Amino acid sequence: MIHIAILTGGPSAERGIALKSAKLVAKHLDASKYVHRMIILEADGWQDQESGERIDLNDFSLTVDGVKMTFDFAFLVIHGTPVEDGKLQGYFESKGIPHSTCNTLTCALTFNKQWCKDFLEKHEVPMAQSEVVRSEHIHEVDPQKFTYPVFVKPNNNGSSYGVSRADTASELPLALEQAAKYDHEVMIEAYMKGREFSCGAVKESDTVHVFPITEIIPEGEFFDYDAKYLGAGEEVTPADLDTALAEECKKQTGRLYRLLDCRGMVRFDYILVDGVFQLLEVNTVPGLSEASIIPQQAKAYGWTVGHMFDVVIEDAITR
Repeated sequence: MIHIAILTGGPSAERGIALKSAKLVAKHLDASKYVHRMIILEADGWQDQESGERIDLNDFSLTVDGVKMTFDFAFLVIHGTPVEDGKLQGYFESKGIPHSTCNTLTCALTFNKQWCKDFLEKHEVPMAQSEVVRSEHIHEVDPQKFTYPVFVKPNNNGSSYGVSRADTASELPLALEQAAKYDHEVMIEAYMKGREFSCGAVKESDTVHVFPITEIIPEGEFFDYDAKYLGAGEEVTPADLDTALAEECKKQTGRLYRLLDCRGMVRFDYILVDGVFQLLEVNTVPGLSEASIIPQQAKAYGWTVGHMFDVVIEDAITR
């Protein structure tokens, strides 16, 4: 049996989403292959949910009733810091414990939206123009310099927390203040009008499995928190795309997965503008609730969610 620690919780605004995702992971792990413990990251330590005992971070072990247990694999289910930014990956990599996500460098790069854009721009990846301002300088931004509408978002965050659209110069200051509540950097990004799509991928040995594409049709102006997690919109998997466009999106997804040296389940979000898939962002720890996009796409690919987890675990352990 493979002993798995499911790490969830954490301090970010996305804690609630992480806890929901962790429940799905526990539900779909094959009990004939794995035994697992749910480990909750709290401000004062890492706590085993069942026993209440704390993890010994010297060797990532857990002692319950005098019996010490170690783990073969860490399933990292924390959205936002300290997983999507790569901090915990550094800890596990230093201990030689396989985990479910990309490595420290890839996560740190992709979590910072502007750094990721700067890197991918050199590889001619289509993306919206953007700039970043530190939160302490948002009141120095000249609203007249931009062409509207623009999207304003935290540069280091996910789940659409703090994201809004400014349609006029007068709306920009409030949008900047909203984003600054969630991060020390704020991104101002050019608006792109088009259809929104998402495509996930998983690595198995030397093969990158690119999943069927999902079209995202939000009720509001964009794919916000309510659309992602409260059903305020429609997600169509597989997306209604002609064959050539679908293949282009999948090709771009596979290229980006390899280019960024990804591992585990990664989701790439796009806007289709004039026949070109413009990259919005990279999600190295995508949501895993029952309604989330990656589970939808795995099922459309012909996999069970449990099999997808098998692929992630086996790839990491054999690596």
